[in-house]
Amino acid sequence: MRQTRIAIVMVTATLLAIGLVMIYSASALYADELYGDSTYFLKRHLAYLMMGVALGGLVMAKPYRTLQPYSKHLVLASIVMLVLVLIPGIGTVAGGARRWFRLGQISLQPSELAQFALLVYLADVLSRKQAAMHSLVHGFLPPMAVVGLLSLLVLVQPDLGTAFSFMAVAVCLFIIAKIRWSYLASMGLASLPALWMLIWHVEYRRRRFLAFLDPWADPRGTGFQIVQSYLALGSGGLVGVGLGRSVQKLFYLPGAHTDFIFAVLGEELGLLGTLSVVGLFILFILLGLRVAIQTHDLFGKLIAGGVTVMVGLEALINLCVVTGLIPTKGLPLPFISYGGSSFMMTLVGVGLLLNVARDTA
Repeated sequence: MRQTRIAIVMVTATLLAIGLVMIYSASALYADELYGDSTYFLKRHLAYLMMGVALGGLVMAKPYRTLQPYSKHLVLASIVMLVLVLIPGIGTVAGGARRWFRLGQISLQPSELAQFALLVYLADVLSRKQAAMHSLVHGFLPPMAVVGLLSLLVLVQPDLGTAFSFMAVAVCLFIIAKIRWSYLASMGLASLPALWMLIWHVEYRRRRFLAFLDPWADPRGTGFQIVQSYLALGSGGLVGVGLGRSVQKLFYLPGAHTDFIFAVLGEELGLLGTLSVVGLFILFILLGLRVAIQTHDLFGKLIAGGVTVMVGLEALINLCVVTGLIPTKGLPLPFISYGGSSFMMTLVGVGLLLNVARDTA
C-alpha cells in the first residue's frame, strides 16, 4: 500500500501544479484589469493551497478512526452553519445565491464542510449498523433523512449542483454498505417529480437547460458561456495554441480561472493536454478505489470510497459541463480550479484517503 500512497501523492501534486500554472495563465489579465495585480488570484490560490495542505496534514496526524465518535457533531455543526448562512447579514449573497460566510478577505462555503461531514457521518452509521441495513425503517431511512435535510438546506441557497453531489455520494456509500437496491430505486423514482420541478419550474435553471439543448439559439445570452467554451476547446487542436496564448480568456469566457478553466487548458495545451488531465483523474480514481477495495475495516472502506467518488464525481460533472454534455453547474474542477472552501476540503479528503491507505496492510 506504500506504493499506492506515493502514487496518490504524485498524481495529486501533478494536478495541483497544473492548476497553479493554468490559474495564473487564465487570470493574469483579468486580475490586472480588476485589481492592478496580475498575480492577485495566484497568490490567493497559493494561500488556499497552504491552508488545504495544512488541514490535510492534520487529518493525517491521527488514525482515521478517531473521527468516528465525532461524526454526529460534524453533521450538527454543518446543519447550524447551513442555517446561519441563509440569514441576511450573516451569509453573503453573490450571483443571486446566499452560500458564503465572508471573513475579511476570505469566503467560506459551509456546504463544502457539510459534504465532508456527511461523508464521515454516513461511513460511521453504515459501518456501525451493518446488521440493520436490510431494514427500511431502522437501516435506510435514518441516514437518508440526514442526507435529505442537508440537501434541502443547500437547495434553499440555492445550489442544485452541490445537493445533487450530496445525493450521489450518499447513494455510492449505500451501495458499498449493501443497502437493498429496491430502496435506492424507490428513492430515485420518488425524487424524479421533485427534480423536474426544480429544473423546469425555476426560471434560470430552465434557461440553462434550454441553452444546453441548443446553445447557438442564443449565443449572446444564455448560450454565451458554453459557446465560448466550445470555441476555446476547438481552437486548441491537437497540441494547443501555446501556454499563455489563449484568446478566450481575454474577457470572452466567463469563469476562465474557476469553473471553466478546463476550456482554457484545452485551448492552450490542446487535446493532448486535456487527455493528460483526464488520465490523471482516472488514475486518481483507480488508486482511490484500490485503497477502498483493499481496506478490510468497513468504516475505512466507506471513507476511501466516499472521497474517491466525491473527487471523481466533481471532476466528471465539471468536464461534462465544459464540453456541453450536461447543463451548466457551478462546480469547480478539483485540484485545478481557483481555490476556496471546495479546494481546501478536497485536499482534506486526500489527506483522509492517505490516512486510510496508511492503516491498510
